[in-house]
Amino acid sequence: MSLLDHPEAQALLADAVITPDTVRGRLERLTAFLQRYLPRFYRTEQRATAALVIRGRLGGLERKTSEPIAIEAGLPRKPIQFFVGAGKWDDEAVMGELRQHIREELAAPDGVVIVDPSGFPKKGAESCGVDRQWCGRLGKVENCQIGVFLAYAAEAGYVPLDRRLYLPRGWADDEARREKRHVPGEVEFQETWRIALDLLDRSLPGLPHGWIVGDDELGRASEFRAALRRRAERYVLDLPCNTTVRDLERRRPPRKRAGVGRRREVPFVRADAWAASQPESRWERITVRDGEKGPLEVDALSVRVRAKQDRHLGPEERLLVIRPVGESRIDYALCNAGPETPLAEVVRAQRLRHRIEEVFGAGKGEVGLDHYEVRSWVGWHHHMTLCLVALWFLWLERRRVGGGNPGDHGASDAAHAGPAAPRSATEPGGDRGGRQPRAAA
Repeated sequence: MSLLDHPEAQALLADAVITPDTVRGRLERLTAFLQRYLPRFYRTEQRATAALVIRGRLGGLERKTSEPIAIEAGLPRKPIQFFVGAGKWDDEAVMGELRQHIREELAAPDGVVIVDPSGFPKKGAESCGVDRQWCGRLGKVENCQIGVFLAYAAEAGYVPLDRRLYLPRGWADDEARREKRHVPGEVEFQETWRIALDLLDRSLPGLPHGWIVGDDELGRASEFRAALRRRAERYVLDLPCNTTVRDLERRRPPRKRAGVGRRREVPFVRADAWAASQPESRWERITVRDGEKGPLEVDALSVRVRAKQDRHLGPEERLLVIRPVGESRIDYALCNAGPETPLAEVVRAQRLRHRIEEVFGAGKGEVGLDHYEVRSWVGWHHHMTLCLVALWFLWLERRRVGGGNPGDHGASDAAHAGPAAPRSATEPGGDRGGRQPRAAA
């Protein structure tokens, strides 16, 4: 019997088939979906162009920038490029509608909010915010833009929630470059963790959630963890393996002379050194979730610690150490949940952080999240807003046909909206004239 004749292979092939009935009416569903968002655009021609661009991003174009979308629709490219790059419409109003829609469709009390700075490699130095800086996508310091993103993960799925462009200090202090790229006057230099707090402050009200998770860039920022504690948020934040911690569950060393001098403290050790010293019997096997090839399992342990932060001793936290079964990688995180919170619950929240990679994969592979040629502050946020709306529709379509979350595997037949419908070549694509407006920070 060949591999394809195996019952499990046949079941997978049957599940992968997208029938005409499955996708019938997709254009009508997209039209109905957009009725919620189009009123957020000020003018009739803006609404028509927004629908055109979003449909183009859901289609089968190899590159989903304004020009290919215009060519496919048989329209001039400049009005569409202007709409995305400089159009006078409020992307924050659109994003607010998106977040409200997500609350209605996906929110759950144990939802996890994921914070992640993501790099977009760029050539040249003209695009707003571009600089030589760490690019996680390339794994090295490179010329790139950095966007800070929020995603929301619940049992039903995981979707993008918000975005903001990081402006390096060199850009923030350069008035000429700011003016050329239309950076709003109120935008100042902020570390990525401060941007993350701003995004959380505007995105979380009314959104049920149980955890905030993020990578080690955020975890090593003690000010970020402190700010979350002040907001009464539970967090699990990754941290570098060389973070030094004090084990609060270990007995203090005895005094050199009984009853004389100060009591000695447990010495600080690196997180990886502490984990390596633990006996195998202390590790707990935890099933994170069911995977395509069987249960996804990890070995984990935790301990109450205090970490060094800026020459001061931080508050009590939990050090979390996770070792995926069958892998050599070990992850480290700090959590502020008390010992009454089961280790399995904390581990499952932390593992959801990697879901944002799937969100980015779908965004870049299916709606052209990284396909942009805009150079201004406004253009970057306009582009990202339209992509995230398209990605949200794609998730709703996947849910409707019973599929999983979007992955990085090309345009989905279930969500393919077909070629953009042409409009009259004389119909305006956006509001012309004037300089770019100041987008909300």
